[in-house]
Amino acid sequence: MRAMVLRAAGQPLFESRLPIPRAGLEELLLRVHACAVCRTDLHIVDGELPRPKLPLVLGHEIVATVEAAGERATAIPVGTRVGVPWLGWTCGRCRFCVSGRENLCAQARFTGYQIDGGFAEFTVAHHRFCFPLPPEYADVHAAPLMCAGLIGFRSLRMAGAERRRLGLYGFGAAAHLIIQVARHQGRRVFAFTRPGDAEGQRFARELGAEWAGGSEVLPPEPLDAALLFAPVGALVPAALRAVDKAGVVVCGGIHMSDIPSFPYALLWEERVVRSVANLTRADALDFLALAPRVPVRTQVQVFPLSAANEALTALRQGRVRGAAVLDLTAPA
Repeated sequence: MRAMVLRAAGQPLFESRLPIPRAGLEELLLRVHACAVCRTDLHIVDGELPRPKLPLVLGHEIVATVEAAGERATAIPVGTRVGVPWLGWTCGRCRFCVSGRENLCAQARFTGYQIDGGFAEFTVAHHRFCFPLPPEYADVHAAPLMCAGLIGFRSLRMAGAERRRLGLYGFGAAAHLIIQVARHQGRRVFAFTRPGDAEGQRFARELGAEWAGGSEVLPPEPLDAALLFAPVGALVPAALRAVDKAGVVVCGGIHMSDIPSFPYALLWEERVVRSVANLTRADALDFLALAPRVPVRTQVQVFPLSAANEALTALRQGRVRGAAVLDLTAPA
């Protein structure tokens, strides 16, 4: 099979020919149709996330069909189209797993990080972490739902249903999806982009933001909550300045640059800063049921598998409108 492989941090991906993997007892063999490209992939390539499996096939926003199943993985029939997210396996026994917080499992393994992912024509995944996808979505449009959509959805949940004035910092793949859910819920949305990013601000207003501006300025009125999708620690005190008393700042990324010191006055009056770690299977089931009802519409920039490095570069440089997606069905 064709695959784009990371051999060492800081290096480009290498186009390779690898043996098609075999499904283990509780795994599914999947033929990959599409895989979105996530900022977490950049963090792995840049060495900001430690100890990845090497060599590694990146990719954790997978859309695929089941080709074969292990002996204990027959609940999803062969031929079913499924999505595979970042969370690839949990122990199912620890205090976090048994209390509905499997996203915090200390033994968790992650797709495209410790488990080979979707930047390849085939992959294997544990059957418990494969989810049938809504038929309304074509493959390349379903792929961003599996991380950008899911982490955005969990971040929105962590903000609280009562938070009506919502700020989104970093208007990329996650924000362009979750703004649609927030507007569906009747929330008011204020979007923050890189300073001077007029195109990003225009994109946010097209999707329903009532105000859009640079991340260095305050919104026209205080926010009830802010969701941070850009991995920039300096945005934490900026968001604290923007939220009202008892406001919540939710950091949605798996990695962020250091948060600079800030005066206690920014946190005072019962403001809260919290992070989001990964996702749960309940998040996936709830979001995939909700997305077609909104309906959440994904905007994608499509690349062939062989152009994975170009897709990563475009993402790094902020040149992707919506989400970058590798189309595995495109010609080599």
